Amino acid sequence: MLGNYQKMGGLAALAEALCYIIGFAIFVFLLDIPGNSRPVENLEFLIDNRILIISTMSIIYIFAALILTVLVLALHDRLKTESPIMMQVATAIGLIWAGVVVASGMIFNVGAESVISIYASDPERAATLWLAVGIVQNGLGGGIELLGGVWILIISWTGLKSGIYPKFLNYFGIIIGCAGVLSVAPAWGVFVEIFGLSQIIWFIWLGMVMLRDETVA
Repeated sequence: MLGNYQKMGGLAALAEALCYIIGFAIFVFLLDIPGNSRPVENLEFLIDNRILIISTMSIIYIFAALILTVLVLALHDRLKTESPIMMQVATAIGLIWAGVVVASGMIFNVGAESVISIYASDPERAATLWLAVGIVQNGLGGGIELLGGVWILIISWTGLKSGIYPKFLNYFGIIIGCAGVLSVAPAWGVFVEIFGLSQIIWFIWLGMVMLRDETVA
């Protein structure tokens, strides 16, 4: 049973990475987001690409967060005997992170539908509302990666101290975790990008390791 649970966690890690890859690919190759444009222009871009944008945000926020809960619980189950207290903290933070990300995606999607309905009668008010939605959504799910950084940091530190999972994977996770923690300072926005891209590699690496973990078979 434990082996099957870890395989589920491994598949969840790979699926998590896939969600981010799909999202990034769509935003890079299919959505030509206007830069330094006025709020009304940003809203018009949303209206023109409504289905694709909302679908993509659902993938990288809502679906990814639900998948994340499976991974969080699987890692807790694997590492709890090595460091019970630290894993209780890590799991609580991981589940909070997943909840915040889900909320962020839902706020974006509901906010998008609301401003689109207002746009026809009052474009300026709709644009102002869209700015407010963007601030809230970004604050919850992407502008600061503290929760994700702390979770990955504790998981990697526990794995390193216990000898579970490859040493370089744990070191890599510690670096990613530190980047997430440092993103708490708005002036250090580069750490958000480092965290976002690096965690894709970490999820893939971790997923492959969990699927091959013979000690729990």
